[in-house]
Amino acid sequence: MKIGLMLPLGADETAGFAELRALAMAAEESGLDSVWGADHLIFREDDETTGIHECWTVLTAIAALTSRVEIGPLVLALPFRNPALTAKMAAELDEVSGGRLILGLGCGWHEPEFHAFGYPFDHRVSRFDEGLRVLVPLLREGRVTYSGNYHHASDAELRPLPVRTGGPPILIAGKQPRMLELVARHADQWNAAWYGHPDQADELRERLANLGTALDAAGRDPASLEITVGIFVAFDGADADTPERALRGTLDEIADGLAGYAALDVKHLIAHVFPRTPEAVKLLGEAAALARKRVAASDG
Repeated sequence: MKIGLMLPLGADETAGFAELRALAMAAEESGLDSVWGADHLIFREDDETTGIHECWTVLTAIAALTSRVEIGPLVLALPFRNPALTAKMAAELDEVSGGRLILGLGCGWHEPEFHAFGYPFDHRVSRFDEGLRVLVPLLREGRVTYSGNYHHASDAELRPLPVRTGGPPILIAGKQPRMLELVARHADQWNAAWYGHPDQADELRERLANLGTALDAAGRDPASLEITVGIFVAFDGADADTPERALRGTLDEIADGLAGYAALDVKHLIAHVFPRTPEAVKLLGEAAALARKRVAASDG
């Protein structure tokens, strides 16, 4: 089981890139497997706006600073970018990172940011579907022609080709039937979030059952799709805004909780850590090492 770190990109969560860099380097040095960031433009509720650091730029910087951890957006809102350009960006970042990119994609959900930045919010899944029909062939085959209601590409080519044959793995986050159909058709990985202790993740079990139905309908082997899950993990000193459902306890208890996700066939856990400090990230690295030993022992 891989275990990674979700960077706190919200402007109310971090003082800026210096802190994000320290968190990412702590993940790299403590043996964690990956570093992720959320792709948003703003959060707006009741006329109050909260900012967020731009995901792709931060991940590009992290790719240059690290040498081992995988990196990925969780997830990139495809409606914010032309899908052919997104494929081009992904191929380049995969090369910059030495083949460490996981391209997380979704259709977006926070309507106020769409309106504020001039992106259409209607027919999001249909737009996402068409975007994948451009992006996926470009990354996997290097070339595409497509004409739809929302997206068009005329003999678009990726030059240079991705450093990995077929491009970086594609992760899709989705829970409704149409999105799960797209997962079954296109994705290498699937994500559901956000949870705490696996014993309490009843919604995740429901989503996994729905995913299984979609895979069966597509005639796809479930073993060909990697399951990833986002979780909250809280250590001593966690902030007051830590979600109540966060995984908590001693280092051993947290390790047990992490390992418990293996019973759900989860291959990659992505953790928001509280408090948001390098020290807490290092504790997550220690818990991850213990969890991997527990999973290996149960597999043996």
